[in-house]
Amino acid sequence: QGQLAEHGGGLVQAGGSLRLSCAASGLAFSYYAMGWFRQAPEKEREFVAGISRSGTNTHYIDSVKGRFTISRDNAKNTVYLQMNSLRLEDTAVYYCAGGSTFVPTMSRPNSYDFWGQGTQVTVSS
Repeated sequence: QGQLAEHGGGLVQAGGSLRLSCAASGLAFSYYAMGWFRQAPEKEREFVAGISRSGTNTHYIDSVKGRFTISRDNAKNTVYLQMNSLRLEDTAVYYCAGGSTFVPTMSRPNSYDFWGQGTQVTVSS
């Protein structure tokens, strides 16, 4: 049974950077597209970024374009989210997810079969 585990969350000042990682186990990692979602208090979970199985194609929501970068290392069964120029509104629990999906449907939570437990990212002023 596949499992995903996020690491790297924490407290950072606005304008700072964090790098999240998500390690996969028990699943054929290179077979799955991977995504990052986030959920702020009293808000719905929203898609942040996605990456195709090979890493060739990526997809971002507009609010993080140019600030966040998703990448993956299939040899290490790990997906990353480099977050720069963090803003207060980036504060949320960040989740990684894996699924048999493609760029056109990456933003949909129901496209994913596996989810991590989440890691808290807090951006302070």
